[in-house]
Amino acid sequence: MPLVVPGVTADNMPEDKTQEWMNKLVGKTLSENEPSSETCFCKKDLPESTRVIEPGSMVTKDFNPNRLNVHVQEDGTVSHVSHG
Repeated sequence: MPLVVPGVTADNMPEDKTQEWMNKLVGKTLSENEPSSETCFCKKDLPESTRVIEPGSMVTKDFNPNRLNVHVQEDGTVSHVSHG
């Protein structure tokens, strides 16, 4: 019998949310005001607890399972995302 934890389902597991955001963001550029499209994603559509990590950026090591980390390359495209 699997462990059942109230309030935790497969739909809201961090891995699923991470994969969902990977599908939405990887390969796109982030913009301040442009509406989301096939090549661009508007920052205002990201969750409130998101940090965009650019190459060479310093980040804290505190772990927040609800925080979305969006890693961008030098050209501004999203390379990958993670939660933590």
